[in-house]
Amino acid sequence: MMKAAVAETSTIEKMGRPMPRHPAETASVLTYRTGVQDANLAGNVHGGWIMKLCDDVAVIAATRLAGGRVVTAAVDAMKFRSPVRVGDVITLRATVNAAWRTSMEVGVRVEAEHVPSGEIAHTCTAYLTMVALGEGEKSVPLPAVEPQTPEDARRNRDANQRRQLRLGAPGELRRGSS
Repeated sequence: MMKAAVAETSTIEKMGRPMPRHPAETASVLTYRTGVQDANLAGNVHGGWIMKLCDDVAVIAATRLAGGRVVTAAVDAMKFRSPVRVGDVITLRATVNAAWRTSMEVGVRVEAEHVPSGEIAHTCTAYLTMVALGEGEKSVPLPAVEPQTPEDARRNRDANQRRQLRLGAPGELRRGSS
């Protein structure tokens, strides 16, 4: 029985792409209680600290899809909708929205909870492009992401639209600057 599993894996690997995965299999949640060490002079948590936490939770989700090492290739624009105050508890939720040959998009939603009141605010959403790396720092093929719910399908469509914009942008910039 063990030999059959090895043979099946070898066949999948020869095809160049591992078996498809569901977005829920990549879900990652990080919860963090903010403190004075995270604050700027205004008493808010540094946006850069929140960006670092977004990267941390995105790496976990991406690693669950890739099954190995990943690196951040890009972060789409991040707009903060509301401040995070010292003492708030922030929750970051990440899921792989779409995967292509060796790269994937991870969506991260950040919410801040003011614990005494129980009020929860949507702080920001970020989209990170991650690349899976293998031996010798070479990119490796990723499993496809197969949406299972209407929300998964919407996120996958949106990710593909954002990818088209990202891939089209450098060419547009070059044409505009000549």
